[in-house]
Amino acid sequence: MGGTLVLDSEGLAKLADGDQRARAYLEVARARRARVVVSAVTLAEVLRGNARDVLVHRVLSRVVITPVTPELGRAAGELLGATGLSGHRCAIDAVVAATALGLPRPVVLLTSDVNDLTRLVEEPGVAKDQRVAVVHV
Repeated sequence: MGGTLVLDSEGLAKLADGDQRARAYLEVARARRARVVVSAVTLAEVLRGNARDVLVHRVLSRVVITPVTPELGRAAGELLGATGLSGHRCAIDAVVAATALGLPRPVVLLTSDVNDLTRLVEEPGVAKDQRVAVVHV
């Protein structure tokens, strides 16, 4: 029991839009009493000041929004350096990855960017069942 479900921008958007697959992950997380987490940086990718934001805010009212701290920023930068990824999109992914890596396991990360996030959360030497699981939505 326990663990964490992390939503990146696509995971959050899919839940807001009522996507059944994303909803199934949310229901499993709730049944396991897992925390559901969104990085504060993800809000900049999803919120646009339009009518759809009402649906996003409904999801956000039921999840934990984690702040981006200086320590998290440094960890994200180190992940980018270790993987050779760069650019603003990868920087946001690195913050989400650093957030996921710091949370209680098991961790499932819902994303549309499986390749980059899988590289960013890779943990050599960590047992497979304790690694962050990156799932496409």
